[in-house]
Amino acid sequence: MFRIIHKEGRTILAIFGLLLVALNIVLQRMFPEDLSLHIIALVVSLGALFFVLYFFRNPKRLLFIEEGAIIAPADGKIVVVEETDEPEYFGDRRIQVSIFMSVKNVHVNRTPIGGQVKYFRYHPGKYLVAWHPKSSTENERTTLVIEDNDDQVEILMRQIAGTVARRIKFYVEEGEDVSQGAEFGFIKFGSRVDLFLPLHAIVEVTPGQKVKGGQTVIARIPGKH
Repeated sequence: MFRIIHKEGRTILAIFGLLLVALNIVLQRMFPEDLSLHIIALVVSLGALFFVLYFFRNPKRLLFIEEGAIIAPADGKIVVVEETDEPEYFGDRRIQVSIFMSVKNVHVNRTPIGGQVKYFRYHPGKYLVAWHPKSSTENERTTLVIEDNDDQVEILMRQIAGTVARRIKFYVEEGEDVSQGAEFGFIKFGSRVDLFLPLHAIVEVTPGQKVKGGQTVIARIPGKH
């Protein structure tokens, strides 16, 4: 059981569990004859503990690995598919695909392609709601660019914290080699991940579609197999 809980949640889970145990003990000692209060406190505690367990789950997943395929970096719902400017790294037009992650989703972030990390930056910032138009430029975020192993395409990915999600974790460094589907980060309690793709990429998802990190094909690069 402990192994399927993500490492980012294990300390939180242990502390939270101890606090809930302490709270229930205090209530029993303060109100020893109020059985209904004890039952309510226990039920609420178990529900809260289950929520934390559920949020930090890290289920085993059969990854989709294919040269030329751009795989979903996160679980969630597609909220944006559009052509737009990307000023931080590319300085030109790109196809933006955005995935909104609710508190119900698995929050592990995975690399969409294999290759080398050409650019990585962490930006502190605000905590606007994740779907706010300015959240991608004003919220706490990271920007990661991976160049594929054949040096033919670069994919930019951005982790964006939201109103509830106020903690982005990342495990990669500039110059590091990564494999497709590898875990590179985690965002706590709901947020968004943006992908910026070349204009010639063939997008295979539509707004409103639900995707799974490491499994759903977001787009393909023509001519690559």
